[in-house]
Amino acid sequence: MKQAFAFLSGLIFGLGLIVSGMANPAKVLNFLDLFGAWDPSLAFVMGGAIAVTAPGFALLFRNLQAPLFDSKFRLPTRNDLEPKLVTGAAIFGVGWGLGGFCPGPALTALPLAATGTLIFVPFMLIGIWAARHTPDITPAAKRGGA
Repeated sequence: MKQAFAFLSGLIFGLGLIVSGMANPAKVLNFLDLFGAWDPSLAFVMGGAIAVTAPGFALLFRNLQAPLFDSKFRLPTRNDLEPKLVTGAAIFGVGWGLGGFCPGPALTALPLAATGTLIFVPFMLIGIWAARHTPDITPAAKRGGA
């Protein structure tokens, strides 16, 4: 049942990306082009998503002690910024600005077989693989180890 709801959530998310135009890299790039062909519609998509999600989360946490398919809510507990996080966010932002894709919309647009998508997705998967298989060079003391 958990997998069915995960699939359904992903399907709704993907449909939302397509309907909002986020699967179209030109729309994303036009949103980032402040001094050219700027398209503010993406800001309305983000604002609409926040307007729907924020009250939903408030109701959810007020009415439930635990999620339906887990023993507890798993929310981030860290509130510090470390260099790895800032570096990763910067690389993500540069990649999004250059390619017009982030992972969700790229996978959603993959069936369209656009050249940019067919190049972006394999390199994205290589990057994910490399990130998981690159040793952590953070000193053990900073990671909480001995």
